[in-house]
Amino acid sequence: MSIAVDQRLTALRRIMKELGVGACVVPTSDPHLSEYLPERWQGREWLSGFTGSAGTLVVSQDFAGLWTDSRYWEQADNELADTGIQTMRAGLADTPSPYDWAAARLPRGATLAIDGQVLSRQSWRQWRDACQEAGLRLDIGRDLLGLIWPERPALPAGTITAHTAPWSCRSRQGNLEAVRAAMRRHDAQWHLVSALDDIAWMFNLRGNDIPYNPVFLAHALVGCETVRLFVDAAKLPAALRTELAADGIAIEPYEDIAAALACLPEGERLLIDPARATVGLLDSAAYVDKVEGINPVHLLKSRKNEAEIVNVRQTMEQDGAALCEFFAWFEAAVGQEHITELTIDERITAARARRPGFVSPSFSTIAAWQANGAMPHYHATQAAHAVINGDGLLLIDSGGQYLGGTTDITRVVPVGVVTAEEKRDYTAVLKGMIALSRAIFPDALPAYALDALARGPIWGLGADYGHGTGHGVGYFMNVHEGPQSISWRATANPHALMAAGMITSNEPGLYRPGRWGIRIENLLLAQPHSTTEFGDFLHFETLTLCPIDMRCIDAAMLDAAELAWLDAYHAQVRERLSPLVDGMALEWLLARTQPFAGSLNAVA
Repeated sequence: MSIAVDQRLTALRRIMKELGVGACVVPTSDPHLSEYLPERWQGREWLSGFTGSAGTLVVSQDFAGLWTDSRYWEQADNELADTGIQTMRAGLADTPSPYDWAAARLPRGATLAIDGQVLSRQSWRQWRDACQEAGLRLDIGRDLLGLIWPERPALPAGTITAHTAPWSCRSRQGNLEAVRAAMRRHDAQWHLVSALDDIAWMFNLRGNDIPYNPVFLAHALVGCETVRLFVDAAKLPAALRTELAADGIAIEPYEDIAAALACLPEGERLLIDPARATVGLLDSAAYVDKVEGINPVHLLKSRKNEAEIVNVRQTMEQDGAALCEFFAWFEAAVGQEHITELTIDERITAARARRPGFVSPSFSTIAAWQANGAMPHYHATQAAHAVINGDGLLLIDSGGQYLGGTTDITRVVPVGVVTAEEKRDYTAVLKGMIALSRAIFPDALPAYALDALARGPIWGLGADYGHGTGHGVGYFMNVHEGPQSISWRATANPHALMAAGMITSNEPGLYRPGRWGIRIENLLLAQPHSTTEFGDFLHFETLTLCPIDMRCIDAAMLDAAELAWLDAYHAQVRERLSPLVDGMALEWLLARTQPFAGSLNAVA
């Protein structure tokens, strides 16, 4: 067993015994319910040693289990080996949910503890109902990790800047008025916003408290006439504080949000999003009536306006040009230089950094050679990474944060000889990606309904993939945002409807453990298509500009319409990127965007 994990679990169990706690649940969460966490709230990773971005750890005196989805099963098995923590494969029929596990394993009257400060009101209800049915006591008032984590990291101390024109295409006052209009529809005098991307968007601010996400720790309380931003004022330059004050935004200490909620007038109404506010914080708002609804900003920011779309298209051109530079280097260097998965990350980030408007990667680059590609969220480290050598497939999933947009792209490239099996899998994934790219569908269609279009060719091989097909993408904001999610596994959500202006990823995949992984990803923009007697219809504009490697294609599997789409896409890539590259990058671009038949002849 890992000594560090062993000692930490022992310390937690000692505290649990002293406090009479039968089981402790440690979610992957923070007070803002973020996907990517500041180090201070990476307690699940600190306690278990599992580094994946999603998972729930449950610890009792005689059991420890880490629930995570199929993206991380292989990684969890590796990282949890010899820790005494069992990988719980969430989503499998024979794997109980954490709620069902607690109901079956804990005796009636036992206490189950979860820190309410990092537990959404929505999740709290599920735990409350499960505990009541099983006769368990739910304690949300303690942070047990805080009692055993002696060197817990401090709060991040990043900086905050204004997102300004021409990149910012909306005004703070316009954003606030849209939020207040939603408040009026709910007859609410107040609205609590804790989601960091919602706050950054609403105030036209960006930060760097969390790697890859241009956000900062804060809460916001919007009233009918007032706005209070709870944030460490030291992060704000003096000129920006003055600018915010002129817009009627009061700056108050980050830690004062609970007291502010406690002082709201009795009988007034507070609009809250139960999926984006923690039950621990909401307990402070004891005197107001709580009315539930989706954060208005969550919907507003998902629908990019025309000016933002223009900026995103330009950003995609710059990102595509950077990728041309990278791939031209890679194809010339592979087999000649020592290249590892870490080298891929360094080179692709450096190429983006030379492009105007680049700020940072939008997530940690996934460069996965052969069997590593079968782990959808694989991450190479200094201690464990592969050398690109021999025959096989290299999967590269990467993205950038630019002042004018956020990118996310996956390409698979061959090294050496490509087998017939690899070509079959690759082409099936490509067929699924093309099918979704060409979709025409009703406006306000539930996003999950599009999922089968991308999976169909992969299902035809008797295969599937565990992750979703598409997620929303922000505008110089988090690379994952909602409300839309193209996944049949997505929770039913009346707000997760496709709408014009939404940017969504298109990333079907196929993973063969121990052998290879394939994923091809572009970003798509939902646009109006037509109006008929049956209503309004949408279609997708492909935003991402980068050649799709044709050396991995089994031509016999593509029909005429799919070949036409591929050639048209490559013609657009060539036309828009050619003016931005030269030398080796231009030569590579021209070679990789030939019509498909010409490309095959060139390879032969």
